[in-house]
Amino acid sequence: MTGTYRTLQQLAVLCLLLFASFAAIGLIIATSVGIGDLPIPLSTTFYAVTNKLGWTEIELNRIHETVIFDYRLSRALVAAFCGAGLALSGAIMQSLLRNPLAEPYVLGISAGASTGAVAIVILGVGAGTVSLSAGAFAGAFSAFLFVALLSNGTRGGADRTILAGVAASQLFNAATSYIVTTSGNAQQARDVMFWLLGSFGGVRWPEFVLVSIVVAFGLTACLLCARILDAFAFGDEAASSLGVNVGRARLGFFALTAMMTATIVSMVGSIGFVGLVVPHVARFIVGPLHVRLLPVCAIIGAMFMVLADIASRILIPQQVLPIGVVTALVGVPFFSVILYRFQRAS
Repeated sequence: MTGTYRTLQQLAVLCLLLFASFAAIGLIIATSVGIGDLPIPLSTTFYAVTNKLGWTEIELNRIHETVIFDYRLSRALVAAFCGAGLALSGAIMQSLLRNPLAEPYVLGISAGASTGAVAIVILGVGAGTVSLSAGAFAGAFSAFLFVALLSNGTRGGADRTILAGVAASQLFNAATSYIVTTSGNAQQARDVMFWLLGSFGGVRWPEFVLVSIVVAFGLTACLLCARILDAFAFGDEAASSLGVNVGRARLGFFALTAMMTATIVSMVGSIGFVGLVVPHVARFIVGPLHVRLLPVCAIIGAMFMVLADIASRILIPQQVLPIGVVTALVGVPFFSVILYRFQRAS
C-alpha cells in the first residue's frame, strides 16, 4: 500500500507540474500575441481563442481578431515548437556524442540550409517554382547525407561524426560565401544575412502545422527510445553490451535530429545556442534520465524561444532584431559557464 500511495503521489505531482508548465507556456504565448504596434490585452487574446473553439461568444474588435489569428498567434506557436525542437535535438546530440558542447548544428545542417537558401535567392535555382524553405530543407539534408557518408554510415563513431560535421560546415559555408560574393548584389546579401540570423516574421499556420507534426513525432519517438539514449551515456561498448545496435541506433537518432533541425532552419533560419544551453538547464533540474529530460527540454525550449521572440521585438523601439542575435546574447554567457565547467572537470 505504501508503494502504491507513493506512486500515486508522484503521478499527482507530475500532473501538477505538467499543468503548471503548459499554463506558463500559454501565458507566455498570450503575452507574445499582445505585443506589437497594436497592443492587445491578454483578456482579448483569451476570448478570441475561446470564441474560435466555440466555448464562448464574446463580442471582440474585428481588427484585434484579425491580427491575432492572421499574424501573431501562429508566430508565437511556431516559436514555441521551434524552441522545443532545437532543445530536443541538442539533448539527443549531447547524448549520442557524449559531448556537453554538442548542438543540433554539429552535423552541418545549418550550413547546408544556408547554401540551399542562397541557391534559391541568388542563383534562382528552380526558376521560381521552389520556395526558399524548400531549398533550405534540401540543402540541410544534403549536409546530413554528406556527414553520414563521411562518417562511414552506421559504423562511424562519435569523434568521426564530429569531424565529418566540421568538414561539412566548412564546405557548405564556403559554398555560401562564394555564391554571395560572386553572384549576389548588396540587397540580396542583406536579405540572406537577415534570414540566416533567424526570423519568425514570415511564418503562418501552414508552417505551424508542419513544425508541430515534426516536433511531436520527434519527441514521441525519442521517448519510446529513451532507454537507448540512456545507454549511450555509458559509451558505445556499454550500449552494445546492453543489446543496442549502436550503429543503426546512432544513424536513426541522427536522421531524426536532422529532420527536426532541417525543418526548423528551413522555416526560420539558423537560431543558435538554444540546443546547446537548454539541455544543460533541463539536466540540472531533472537529471540525466531521458524519459524526464526530453519533455523538460521541450518545455523549457518552448518558453525560452517565445521569450526571445518577445525580446527581439521590444529591445529596440520600432525595429525587430533577428532572433539569433537575442539567443546569442543570452546563450554566450551560459556557453562560457559550460565551457569553464567542462575544462575544470577534465
